[in-house]
Amino acid sequence: FPHPVRSFFACLSILLVLFYEVTLTEGSRVFETWKNPPPPIFMQYFFFNVTNPDEFLAGAKPFVSQVGPYTYREYRPKENVTFLENGTRVAAYQCKTFVFLPERSVGDPDIDMITTINIPAVAVMNKVKDSFWKSSLVSIWMNSLHVGMFMTHSVNELLWGFKDPLLSRIHPMNPEIDEYFGLMYKKNGSNDGEVVYHTGEADFMDYGRIARFKGESKLSLWTSEQSNMINGTDGSAFHPLLSKKERLYIFSPDLCRSIFMEFEKDVEVKGLPAYRFTPPRDVLASKEENPANEGFCVSPKECLGSGVLKVSVCKKGAPVVVSFPHFYLGEENYTNAIEGLSPVREHHQTYLDLNPTTGVPIRASKKAQINILINRISGFP
Repeated sequence: FPHPVRSFFACLSILLVLFYEVTLTEGSRVFETWKNPPPPIFMQYFFFNVTNPDEFLAGAKPFVSQVGPYTYREYRPKENVTFLENGTRVAAYQCKTFVFLPERSVGDPDIDMITTINIPAVAVMNKVKDSFWKSSLVSIWMNSLHVGMFMTHSVNELLWGFKDPLLSRIHPMNPEIDEYFGLMYKKNGSNDGEVVYHTGEADFMDYGRIARFKGESKLSLWTSEQSNMINGTDGSAFHPLLSKKERLYIFSPDLCRSIFMEFEKDVEVKGLPAYRFTPPRDVLASKEENPANEGFCVSPKECLGSGVLKVSVCKKGAPVVVSFPHFYLGEENYTNAIEGLSPVREHHQTYLDLNPTTGVPIRASKKAQINILINRISGFP
């Protein structure tokens, strides 16, 4: 064959091999890596220690100091992997386990103490605020138990759970309410539910894309069709032949929604070329700044401005708000309201470095901050 024809067939054969190897099918190169990721994943926890709780309750600006990291090796094997629909989709559960790494941490999580907002108390107060009798009873219990707006516990207790006195008082009357509270309580060794993925065999552009989550093809938490859509992958796999112009979607069970990322710049990781994708400000922008985000407002009171998202609809009603660390990409009034915050792009930006040919992540950093919304609640001094 003439040289141009040979070149064409050579490129075609390379593409055919690429599309076969980058599919979630038995025997492909990426399948075992997808099923049991070999690169180490490190989960680092930082805490804001409130240094002036009494002054804050008297009306002063809160002062916080960041403590951390407390680092854990995270394992994410896929379990109960089952092929569906002639191999075009695959179902799996992603189980997460955490092992503490003292050599990568600043201290001992059993000893180091953190003073922070009393999350169980705030959650209970919000639950009963519309009932005069219930709020009065809870207020009496809080006084008798010496439970206030702040609590001090070890890092391990805050993460993995402790028996809370107020929840223990409520539990006998409402067994659905657990006596224990922890930010990661019951999450070590757990999973988020069954996820069904496209294998990419029918269309390489669908490789790794989520088809169903917990048996549903869309959510029912938010107030618009667009906000309830389950878009994109779980962040561990993307289709080959990436373009700098495309918008990549990731579905996050922690955020109860999909987010998107856009190309930022070319980077190199250990000699491998990569495209860096990052979430722009539009992702958590206010409805005024990005009208598409209005669907994430369950009510007018749920719209809190740019940089934050209230996710109480999927956190059992608790007033949980998520943001990037130090309110990075958020409005200045959030940062200015608390002494000790300093958003820095290099430290607080979420990013994915993807090889553009294969779509494989070769470096990634996901960063998020958990916030608790507090207000003055009638019936509680």
